[in-house]
Amino acid sequence: MAVLQLLFLTFITGVCSQTPKDIYVKAGEMVTLHSEVCKVNDTATLWKQETDQPIYVYSNMSAAEQKRMGVVLYKNCLVILRASGNHTGNYSCHYLRRNHSQRFTLTVYTPQSKEYDEKNRFSDLCYTPGSCQMFCPSVNTPPKDFKPNGTTWHTENGEPSSGYFSSVEEKDSGVYICTRSYAYSGQIYNMTFTVILDVQREKPVKNLGISFPNDGQVFEVEVGKRAEIPCKALTDSTLDPGSPFWLSGSSFVEEDNRNARVYFSFSFDNRTEQMTATLTFKEVREEDLSTKFTCKLESEIKPAFATITLTKIAQPSYTALAVCSIVVVLVMVLTVVVYSKFKVDITLFFRDALGCRSITSDGRSYDAFLMCYMSDTDKGLNEDDRRQLENTLEERFGYTLCLYDRDILPGQAVAETVLESTEQSRAVVLVPCSSDPGPGIGLLSAIHEALVERKTRLILINTKQTEGSKSDSLPEALQLLSKAGDCVTWKGSPPSSTFWKELRYHLPAPQHAPRRTHRLLSQTGYEVPSL
Repeated sequence: MAVLQLLFLTFITGVCSQTPKDIYVKAGEMVTLHSEVCKVNDTATLWKQETDQPIYVYSNMSAAEQKRMGVVLYKNCLVILRASGNHTGNYSCHYLRRNHSQRFTLTVYTPQSKEYDEKNRFSDLCYTPGSCQMFCPSVNTPPKDFKPNGTTWHTENGEPSSGYFSSVEEKDSGVYICTRSYAYSGQIYNMTFTVILDVQREKPVKNLGISFPNDGQVFEVEVGKRAEIPCKALTDSTLDPGSPFWLSGSSFVEEDNRNARVYFSFSFDNRTEQMTATLTFKEVREEDLSTKFTCKLESEIKPAFATITLTKIAQPSYTALAVCSIVVVLVMVLTVVVYSKFKVDITLFFRDALGCRSITSDGRSYDAFLMCYMSDTDKGLNEDDRRQLENTLEERFGYTLCLYDRDILPGQAVAETVLESTEQSRAVVLVPCSSDPGPGIGLLSAIHEALVERKTRLILINTKQTEGSKSDSLPEALQLLSKAGDCVTWKGSPPSSTFWKELRYHLPAPQHAPRRTHRLLSQTGYEVPSL
């Protein structure tokens, strides 16, 4: 049955593809292969030595069989008790449930080999004057069932040493060999390492203890999200520095337990001698906000601690945004209302204040063509009113007008002359008159199509009677033109300032400044109101 099991394992555990980890050991000494992929206490774990005749060590192998092979399989570790030349080669650990594996290359050197010392050299640094405690490396150490049995030191020449100098000097620099001993099942097993001691003259002053965070510091976190808070401590390798750890309230936070929601992980920087214990929240909860977390360093040098609290990341205040939005909307609404009510005054104010003038690049000679027609109501503008209208627009407001009885030469074809005048004008003002000084209302029908087609600005002056008349009672030509233009009501003589404002609002800005700026008296003696 065992043979069939080995054959089955041979088929399912091929050669691993990842780069193997190199491990070096002296013959006769103990070495441990630590696998990161093989599961702890799992019967699906298999170790294999890849030789011409593969050697297998599997999880359910008996202790007697392991002892016969000179190995111990403990959780995810394969311990070779006394290495020999036969152990040199490639090893692999397989986790069969997931088809995961990890490879190792083990090289066994003779005790006299200098190459081993070169492969396993470690550095240590001390400063003079002062004491110095050398540290023996802990590499490929066995599991906890192997009890430490002390550490011995000797120099490269074989002279014994304690590894401790009460007052180290530069001459103490050199190569030292340390041997770690472990007791297991009534036997002693050794591991040796080479340490290069460098003694320097001055030791930098260090602020020992926790450097971050500050005691009482508050960290902003987001509930439901991951958070990491590092605790950094500066130590002194020549003394027992201790190591930082975390407390949640009065309870210890687990180290490197990735299955826990809250845990901490430890790291050490050999160059700066700075230790870091990072508190990790896989998911921050509300209950964490009311808990005090303490990073503590229990050291013989300088015990220290720092207590922190968590708070939610400040959310942006939407109250101010809402108020601003309401204010903006109100301002916009108020602006629209004010402009709708006072648009005439606002337009004229800016036109007069800025001195706006019509551009002359459109090739038109007149600002407006005043075209009179006979009113059927007999309440049209009389001769004096018409003259007042013309003079005020020209003299006070600076408009250049085209007048039928003044600017159109007699004897010309009426329709063609009127059309030509409208083309030379930026607007056409239709004025109802009690007498007919113009071409007559019959011409309006003829020019209606031309006015609409050319999109000429059209202003109709109404009297109170024509304003109150039904649209059906007006001539057809006026009905059509009133729909295409703007209407301004003449409410008697003298005309009110409202009339002038509305008329000027619908007319384009004049090309030229007014000829006179003082008050103008009409030919009838009426004073034009100041606007």
